[in-house]
Amino acid sequence: MKETLLLEIIQEKVKTCEKCDLCITRKNAVPGKGNQNADIVFIGEAPGKNEDLHGEPFIGTAGKKLDDALENVGLTRNSVYITNIVKCRPPKNRIPNDVEKIMCSNYLEGELAIINPKIICLLGSTSYYSILGGKEISKNHGKFVSKDNRMYFVTFHPAAAIYNQKLGKVFKNDIRKLMKELQKLKTKSAD
Repeated sequence: MKETLLLEIIQEKVKTCEKCDLCITRKNAVPGKGNQNADIVFIGEAPGKNEDLHGEPFIGTAGKKLDDALENVGLTRNSVYITNIVKCRPPKNRIPNDVEKIMCSNYLEGELAIINPKIICLLGSTSYYSILGGKEISKNHGKFVSKDNRMYFVTFHPAAAIYNQKLGKVFKNDIRKLMKELQKLKTKSAD
């Protein structure tokens, strides 16, 4: 399929990217991964240690939290697409800076244009701020936002649930809300 080829081209470009200084400290660039026909794209902040080692998004502890939340609503990794704002791990897991985000923005935009999901789920403050300019995720999680003919859903990063057990329940509830909205959208488009 044309979409598969286009995503593979982006993934190869990510793997060899040298647009910013993150290429110096990374072990592996981490392109997005998942279903090119996904109804939902999840966008996190940046790869962590495990992701950097293996070149795959959300495979560490935060990834396990995401997998649990997906499983809880009947989704699998293979049914969604998972990516990040930046594709290389910032040193010491710091928040990506504006230059790094800008350098990766074409990759992310390319992924979204090819997949054209029904909903884009922003995981955490960095993706919320980077894409929608949002500030306080604690006041805005669980909300849907339309911008540029796309529907976004805001929730906490699954890593937040590692450090705050209460957020684990909130995160799972947010993912349930996301799934209910997706089902409504699918029903509308089927009519």
